[in-house]
Amino acid sequence: MEARLDLFGSPLAGTFMKHLASAGGVLRGGAVPAATQELVNLRTSQINGCGFCTDMHTKEAVRAGEDPTRLHLVATWREATVFTDAERAALELAEQGARLADAAGGVTDEAWQNAAKHYDEAGLVGLVCQIAVINAFNRLNVLTRQPAGDYVPGMFG
Repeated sequence: MEARLDLFGSPLAGTFMKHLASAGGVLRGGAVPAATQELVNLRTSQINGCGFCTDMHTKEAVRAGEDPTRLHLVATWREATVFTDAERAALELAEQGARLADAAGGVTDEAWQNAAKHYDEAGLVGLVCQIAVINAFNRLNVLTRQPAGDYVPGMFG
């Protein structure tokens, strides 16, 4: 598979992605645990069919010490016993946030209330922003057909 555009060679795309990455960087060390952020990134990327981000976030999670069993089960988190209730709430919010067009009302009140049981306002803001950022990266990569498999952990800093 070849990319439709060279996002990494385009000055405009490079500047845009740096700003988007900076927005994501603001969330690190915030109210949402890093492991939960990676699970949200991975699940959202799976839903959006973004191979590049699925590759990247799987490898980054392993590098950060995430358990491979949990990564293998992210797509089936509802049936898996390896996720906390807070992680489940974040994954549910991420799924609904990635599938806005599938539900006329967007994110359900039930999913929001479930997340609010586990995260305070700062945590909810962090989750919403994380979901927005990863969806933006997914769309960039899917639109331009960025190939997956060659990501090296830490290659973007």
